Amino acid sequence: MAEAADFQGTNPSPARRWLRRTGALLAGAPLLAGLLQLPSAPLADAAGQTSLKDASGSGVAVALDSLSPGVPTDGDTLTVSGTVTNNGKQAVTGAHVGLHVGPQLNTRSAVEDIARESDSVRGATGSEVGGKYVEKFSKLTPGVAEHFSISVPVDKLDLGDDGVYQFAVSLSGQTSAQPWNQVLGIQRTFLPWQPDEADTKTKTTFLWPLVSTVHMTAETGSNEQQTPVFLNDDLAKEISPGGRLDEMLSLGENLDVTWVIDPDLLASVDAMTRSYRVRADNNTTTAGTHQAVAKQWLAELQKAVADKEVVALPFADPDLASLAHNGTSVTGSLSHLKEATDVVANTVEPILHVKPSTDFAWPVDGAVDPSIVKVATSAGADQVIARSDSLQETGGLPYTPSAARPIGGGTTAVVADARLSKAFQGDLTTASDGILAVQQFLAQSLALNLQSNKQRSIVVAPQRMPTTHQAQAMADALAALQGGNWSEAQKLTSAAKAKPDPGATTRVPSTSAYPSSLRKEELPRSAFEQIATTQDELDNFKVILSDESRVVTPFGRAMNRGMSTSWRGRATEAANFRSDVDNHLTDLTSQVKLIDKSDTKLSGRSATIPVTVQNNLVQGVQHLTLRLTSTSPTRLQIGGHAYQEQPVTVSGGHSQTVKFTTSAKANGQATVVAQLYTEDGQEYGNAVTFDVKVTEFTATVMLVIGGGFLLLVLAGFRMYTQRKRAAAREAEEDGPDEAGEPADGPKNPEGPEDRLKEESGTDARADDPEQPSDPTPDTAPESADPSGTGERVDR
Repeated sequence: MAEAADFQGTNPSPARRWLRRTGALLAGAPLLAGLLQLPSAPLADAAGQTSLKDASGSGVAVALDSLSPGVPTDGDTLTVSGTVTNNGKQAVTGAHVGLHVGPQLNTRSAVEDIARESDSVRGATGSEVGGKYVEKFSKLTPGVAEHFSISVPVDKLDLGDDGVYQFAVSLSGQTSAQPWNQVLGIQRTFLPWQPDEADTKTKTTFLWPLVSTVHMTAETGSNEQQTPVFLNDDLAKEISPGGRLDEMLSLGENLDVTWVIDPDLLASVDAMTRSYRVRADNNTTTAGTHQAVAKQWLAELQKAVADKEVVALPFADPDLASLAHNGTSVTGSLSHLKEATDVVANTVEPILHVKPSTDFAWPVDGAVDPSIVKVATSAGADQVIARSDSLQETGGLPYTPSAARPIGGGTTAVVADARLSKAFQGDLTTASDGILAVQQFLAQSLALNLQSNKQRSIVVAPQRMPTTHQAQAMADALAALQGGNWSEAQKLTSAAKAKPDPGATTRVPSTSAYPSSLRKEELPRSAFEQIATTQDELDNFKVILSDESRVVTPFGRAMNRGMSTSWRGRATEAANFRSDVDNHLTDLTSQVKLIDKSDTKLSGRSATIPVTVQNNLVQGVQHLTLRLTSTSPTRLQIGGHAYQEQPVTVSGGHSQTVKFTTSAKANGQATVVAQLYTEDGQEYGNAVTFDVKVTEFTATVMLVIGGGFLLLVLAGFRMYTQRKRAAAREAEEDGPDEAGEPADGPKNPEGPEDRLKEESGTDARADDPEQPSDPTPDTAPESADPSGTGERVDR
């Protein structure tokens, strides 16, 4: 950017201030002349200064604990406190802490240069305020920290025109190795000086992000409420007193900011207000216990945003750059972004009771290229939050232009200022680091305002998930800015609608210009392929459910979470999350299955084969078809054909047995396949294969028939022998009569049939021989009665 240009349009000070400063300058002329006659060795300049660090490998560290007020004005007293620590090997004697006011910094780049070398003892520091505004130490022992606090009236600092001044706190002293007074340690920062209202104020929009990592799984309980399961209890820590999100809320509610919220965070906290469970290390779950904390946090958030602007990101804050670079070639990936946008209205407003703006897309770090812009706007957003270190100024403007830039296709790029947005990205765990970040932010803001008399709309988009220390520094800086005289708060929607600067760059950088450091952290193509596989499985599963919302909603949101920006830098955790989602869905689909069947023997020409479908889900399944197929229809047919289909409907936790009529065409073995299908003809679950041995007569039946035939032969033979013996006895007893006829026969003659009946117990007639019955099949006949139910299994 051309932000480093000199100040333009600087406002002249009032007459009274000009007279006072002129007098101070005249009064200080003799002192300045005396300073110019001092030896050069002790001077704090780049050429003549020598430090303890040069001699002993270490120096004196100067740390600031407080600097108040951060934006002084006429009549204020500036108080600076902190510690000095001798990190050297030699004691420092004759030491004192002094305050220095350096020259006015006329460019934003000069502010950045000073911040980069804030603890360097080399370089100009400006004159020391001196006098009674110092704190002396007779001796600084190595390794010992000493506290200091200095208060000085602002009018003693001799600040001139409005602008940014370098301000330094130094420790001067001497050692036995270097027995002369010198600056041994220093901490440089800035004093923004704008005591009167600026003629033209910068309109500043500060985004206040409430974004977290992924916390909820796809798993839910089998009860009516579908009790959610959380990955861990980290969210409870974040919203508990002192937690990161609790700090963001308590700090932001007193500031004039635009809240940028991930709906997934709201949905997760809202779920915690009721019964929920948390995964344990041993793959079990335990009951969640932070309902009260969740209710309190949501109640406070509702109050905080009641009269503020709320911008809602798509659900789970999808990684737009990853999607643009690696996901668009995977079928269905863009539809997930559309779903993540559509669900916002039903998430944010019912929980916060405010209508959010959904017109903004926020790529990670505001880095854009044409593909990212195309993806960002594909779901309906027409405004993309970019950053000035991505969409850089190339027009040679001597000032920072307003944020809004038309980039074509009806899309507006809202370009956040990079220097202001990145001011709080460092490790701000120490108070000193926080103070330096705050003062640098204020210095950059004032320097920006003094660049031009043109009123501009500037946007600040900090990192998505600030730490508690970073959030505190952000709040301190914003409170000071809103209490200053050169800036006024503005909503993001207003900044996006502000009149664009005609000289500002509107050309989106090419894809090759996208930062390689960000590209390395993107979700790979394989991540989107895995999500697509899960979606296909879900589509196949939901069509058989009597209440598909119990499955579609939690899994749909879980797939949105699998694309979250929060996975950047956590590739292993992201892959594990996606796998868990897919595995859980596979586990659910396997709860509707065919019961394995053993090989079957089929005797006779026709019989029925039962196949059982089991549903271990808590809801019923429908729209399923069971197909039984014979792989050898010339030997065995199902329902008179190669296969037969029957509809299947099974209540939750029950089983259903479906019976198929079969007919044998030839003896031998036939393989039969049972397979479930959805209504659209897609296979569902695993097939069950078993063999059917077809025999027209089984061995047992043949044995019975053979035995019966043998008995019949034996009975006939016995009848024959009995007849022969009876005839012989009669011939011997009576002899032949005269006519050659036998004598009177027995009084009760018996025929062979009667004797056989009497002796064998059967009514065997020569004209009605006994026939073997048809063999009984070993499978039950088809019945129209309803099947029995199985045991309900809750999932």
